[in-house]
Amino acid sequence: MTEAILLVGGKGTRLRPLTVHTPKPMVRAAGVPFLTHQLARARAAGVDHIVLATSYLAEVFEPHFGDGSSLGLHLEYVTEVEPLGTGGAIRNVAARLHSAPDEPVLVFNGDILTGLDIRALVRTHETTGADVSLHLTKVTDPRAYGLVPTDETGRVLAFLEKPQTPEEIVTDQINAGAYVFRRSVIDAIPQGRPVSVERETFPELLSAGAHLQGMVDSTYWLDLGTPAAFVRGSADLVLGRAPSPAIPGRCGDRLILPTARVAPDAKLTDGTVVGEGAYIAEGARVSGSTILPGAVVEPGAVITDSLIGSRARVGERSILTGTVIGDGAIIGADNELRHGARVWCDAKIPAGAVRFSSDQ
Repeated sequence: MTEAILLVGGKGTRLRPLTVHTPKPMVRAAGVPFLTHQLARARAAGVDHIVLATSYLAEVFEPHFGDGSSLGLHLEYVTEVEPLGTGGAIRNVAARLHSAPDEPVLVFNGDILTGLDIRALVRTHETTGADVSLHLTKVTDPRAYGLVPTDETGRVLAFLEKPQTPEEIVTDQINAGAYVFRRSVIDAIPQGRPVSVERETFPELLSAGAHLQGMVDSTYWLDLGTPAAFVRGSADLVLGRAPSPAIPGRCGDRLILPTARVAPDAKLTDGTVVGEGAYIAEGARVSGSTILPGAVVEPGAVITDSLIGSRARVGERSILTGTVIGDGAIIGADNELRHGARVWCDAKIPAGAVRFSSDQ
């Protein structure tokens, strides 16, 4: 296994306002763009050539990663003019691949944090002679996912859309978003139009008698599609629950990046990250949260399971739980924001303007 395709073209609409100025894979998790963790894990598994399929804010990627040499990789970038879906994006970059028709190509999504044993997935693909091999994971509640039942040998039997009734839940195995394709299968995907591998390519291959192999790997797995999941994923990286060779420091209760300032009596816990140039003032308490570069948390503020955008400011004594504050936003003193609140970039909330309890 020497090359891979990384799908990083999505708009990340479920993550807004985090993705207003930043493509989803470039939002910082554990101190670095999330994409850095994926690239580093691929490199550790023996991949040396990766083609990034970009679209939304495509101009951001190459200035940051360049040719990939700093990571020990050879990176190339292909931009979709119009969104092509997962299958269309894979086909759109095929000309940049070096693999022969029968050789394996790793494909993975740019929004999945996982401890997948990449080498094991490639071995499974090669030993079974599959046309496509899929990473499958088991979930407690599969209703929000597409189900992938397999036989006793791991061969895929069907692709089932999100189940609507208990009778439709025939397995707890779901598509976990990482694949190994035989190169010739990629070349057979229709070109120049939107294609979904999940809804079109895989079902059609199955109907044609192709060999699709599933490998269940139920190590750490998290879809970072929502703000709450993204914040949790970053904290899990810092705590060492999710593996990555790219964390810029030691795993532990907190990660403080260079040039960040933290008052001696401020309390940072549960995988909190404080980005470069950020400031955490005296008496502040920050738990399980991401404070992006240049943000300010004023005295006595309490922030839990939240993300504070670059250059944003959280006022004195404000309490934030499960919230996202966009870049440059200002939260005045004595506000309370609870689960699901999203404050847009550069917005300003006056002191004491939002509360869920008495001002006494």
